[in-house]
Amino acid sequence: MSAGTRPAGAQGAQAEQHRGDGADRGDRGDRLEVAASVLALLADRTRLSLVERLGRGEADVTTLTEACGAARPSVSQHLAKLRLAGLVTTRKDGRRVVYALGHGHLRRLVDEALNVADHELRSLPPHD
Repeated sequence: MSAGTRPAGAQGAQAEQHRGDGADRGDRGDRLEVAASVLALLADRTRLSLVERLGRGEADVTTLTEACGAARPSVSQHLAKLRLAGLVTTRKDGRRVVYALGHGHLRRLVDEALNVADHELRSLPPHD
């Protein structure tokens, strides 16, 4: 992902406050592009699993590997992509690297996607 199409959490939104519905119409295309980039990253099952687990709290690679069931090298590669995009952050704890979500919007986004999946799998009626 190039610097021009990085997800909002990477750099651009760090400098701005949450925009909500007050965004200028001229920014709509940019916002849609960034949103599409975020959703594309989350479209991978392993990355979705990692973000879902990190939504419950920070974790190291060993914990995340156990949680998503993928091989450690694969998990590390996926975490690197999420980190490069600014969706996850890291901090050192001794020799361990601990990962966390960049912001709560990701947790809520993944929670809602999983709620949609629950409705599809269980044939639950739609609601607001």
